Amino acid sequence: MAVDGDIDDLPKNAANYTALTPLWFLERAAVVHPNRKSLIHGAREYTWSQTYQRCRRLASALTRHSVGVGKTVAVIAPNVPAIYEAHFGVPMAGAVVNCVNIRLNASTVAFLLYHSSAAVVMVDQEFFSLAEDAFKIIADKHQSNFKRPLLIVIGDESCSQRTLQYALDKGAIEYERFLESGDPEFVWTPPKDEWQSIALGYTSGTTSSPKGVVLHHRGAYLMSLSGALIWGMNEGAVYLWTLPMFHCNGWCYTWTLAALCGTNICLRQVTAKGVYSAIAQLGVTHFCAAPVVLNTLVNARPEETILPLPRLVHVNTAGAAPPPSILRAMSERGFRVTHTYGLSETYGPSTVCAWKPEWDTLPPETQARLNARQGVRYIGLEGLDVVDLKTMSPVPADGTTLGEVVLRGNCVMKGYLKNPKANEEAFANGWYHSGDIGVKHPDGYIEIKDRAKDIIISGGENISSLEVESILYRHPAVLEVSVVARPDEQWGETPCAFITLKDNIDASNEKRLAQDIMRFCREKMPAYWVPKSVFFGPLPKTATGKIQKHVLRAKAKEMGPVKKSRL
Repeated sequence: MAVDGDIDDLPKNAANYTALTPLWFLERAAVVHPNRKSLIHGAREYTWSQTYQRCRRLASALTRHSVGVGKTVAVIAPNVPAIYEAHFGVPMAGAVVNCVNIRLNASTVAFLLYHSSAAVVMVDQEFFSLAEDAFKIIADKHQSNFKRPLLIVIGDESCSQRTLQYALDKGAIEYERFLESGDPEFVWTPPKDEWQSIALGYTSGTTSSPKGVVLHHRGAYLMSLSGALIWGMNEGAVYLWTLPMFHCNGWCYTWTLAALCGTNICLRQVTAKGVYSAIAQLGVTHFCAAPVVLNTLVNARPEETILPLPRLVHVNTAGAAPPPSILRAMSERGFRVTHTYGLSETYGPSTVCAWKPEWDTLPPETQARLNARQGVRYIGLEGLDVVDLKTMSPVPADGTTLGEVVLRGNCVMKGYLKNPKANEEAFANGWYHSGDIGVKHPDGYIEIKDRAKDIIISGGENISSLEVESILYRHPAVLEVSVVARPDEQWGETPCAFITLKDNIDASNEKRLAQDIMRFCREKMPAYWVPKSVFFGPLPKTATGKIQKHVLRAKAKEMGPVKKSRL
């Protein structure tokens, strides 16, 4: 007779338990499809067998330089083969990969390299001077405390030989030479504990020092499979790297592509022409992109496009809420857009606006509006809710009550590196606090209305800057728009719109254009939402391409309050 508890009294052993890690995906791809193209970069092509060997060489060479568990390897590069290989080779050596945004300035890169104690810096030849400037800043500031990391320069055929030679003259090791020093048959060791760190990434840090987000092998494994499932990606997918791999490890699709034995197409620079050409010539089936890239694709000149598309192309968008007008325009061009949402702290996207078949028969405008919501949790995320900021109780699913979006589960970061105070705030009450304000609809789908700091409170009423922007995007003259609060004598604050116009728009009479935009708004939104001030020009952006609302808020404040009408 069974005794209570017997059923669970079966211990883990080497035969039935192993730590989860996405590194096994690469080994499997090399066995299943050794001769399939793993990676294409211009004239360079590799197979999965070659990629596995190259990653093992990298792990071996790092190990020979005593780079292993607890050490960080920084990679400063655009989408080239080396940054893809680093996602496997670095953790195969037991170390942590830290992909650095190439658009950051030298002082921010210096902060990152010093804060993460980078043991190795792999840098693309085009950005060697950025790394050099960062080292100089660290050396000047920390002097005796600074031990220069091992420096590896990544050469690229499309760049000048001169910049590569300059880096070599400065003592850098060329990446291909470094790989040659490693063993292609290196026997790598998977992590004993899946909680071991696999990657480090830094938040944009628009208002303070960037925070170092630490991710583990377990989360990377679950999220790379989850991302494929929610997107319906098939074995052998051909994926175009428009999304930088330095953004949340390419939203974990770096590892997904190995799991699916797919093909990675590297794009060093993202242009509309480059994207359309790759789709037409290289068989691209999927790519990820922020809404700003979608905007570029739908507004591309005829000579930059190749339409109609040769096949249905799947696009995953996140990074900012996409305006319904952009979603509709992409759909009209033959792209199927999946809208996701997430943060660096959740391995990239972790909610999806899961498409329902019953939406297929709805008018295109309604479809676009439904698809602009942030949706439901990923398969690999256990908890998602919108909660009252004070009580932490879930808000009613009425589509109007505002609360904070909170998440929890295996696909939430380990925490911020060397920042206990920020960790305490981020994980308060057993949830990860996103800082995003949203609503929950009756169908359970969430929709973000704003960042907590971007809500405009006018005459006691909350106005979502995102909703005002979404309507402004429908105006035929608007290319990009950002709406912030401006002080107002009568209402406390009112919406102020900063607009970048499309190339073909005559901007000689800005006053008349502003009046036309306000008139357009009055027809489409509540009167108190209508921007009281409209300004034209390029919008300030962070290194990750996000519009810097704090800069625009400061600008709006400097202008002084909108005067109370004397009429």
